[in-house]
Amino acid sequence: MKKYLLIVCSILFFNCNDGDLQIETVDFDSIDTIESCNDISPTTENVLFKINGDEALILNLPSQLLRNEVSTATGIESAVPGSSQITYRIFTESVSSSYFCDSPPPLTPTVLEEIEAEGGSIIVTTVEVDSVTFSHTIQLSGVTFLNENGSRITDLQVNEFGTVTTTVE
Repeated sequence: MKKYLLIVCSILFFNCNDGDLQIETVDFDSIDTIESCNDISPTTENVLFKINGDEALILNLPSQLLRNEVSTATGIESAVPGSSQITYRIFTESVSSSYFCDSPPPLTPTVLEEIEAEGGSIIVTTVEVDSVTFSHTIQLSGVTFLNENGSRITDLQVNEFGTVTTTVE
């Protein structure tokens, strides 16, 4: 009987895998800085990102989502995926903006996991700062991430992505 118990325990021990990366929270609320490699403009696609150590949250916004005009109280909404895209990346070590902005990108750090949002929306509310400057508050709503195993990231701790400004050209 002891042999069978030992065999069963051995099988269970070797079948467990603690090497799988399990993400339960995407938390960028404490990061105030929104970065971009190019000037932010209403007439071009904009790629905005936030970096939190070895993680990055990347927004691809279509042209005309950030408009140099005051929006309604509910703002302008863009579907994810669809017109806009949100990507969450985990790297082997801390990452800097040069990873995103240099061409070609540096060899390190490397991407451990990249997860694209499967649903949700980006809402942009725009106010006029002065006659040539507009402030755009970017909010995320109902964003859902599913990793390659089909596991849902249970807690997205980013409701307000942040604020960027554009100027009339």
